[in-house]
Amino acid sequence: MAFAVIESGGKQFKVTQGDIVNLPSIEKQVGQSVEFHVLAYGGSDGVSIGSPSVESVRVTGTINGHGRDRKVIVFKKKRRKQYKKTHGHRQNFTSVRIDSVG
Repeated sequence: MAFAVIESGGKQFKVTQGDIVNLPSIEKQVGQSVEFHVLAYGGSDGVSIGSPSVESVRVTGTINGHGRDRKVIVFKKKRRKQYKKTHGHRQNFTSVRIDSVG
């Protein structure tokens, strides 16, 4: 089964056809198609790695929806100084179904 390593939002994801992945937020509407930069591609004929991307391979997907991830708690403390600080953060994401790899 063919796979590809794509780049979106400064992060890398390994995907195959039919996968549903949560990527950093993409500014497109639900149902629109999106194309990704392919950093590496592996198939029946071996693995090809791009520098910086593999030009002959295309990965396309359809946007399923938008949402917010679970809350990440950031807690800072300095011992013996009576200093404590708590922050929470929820990252936006876009759910994408991978339509084609190759």
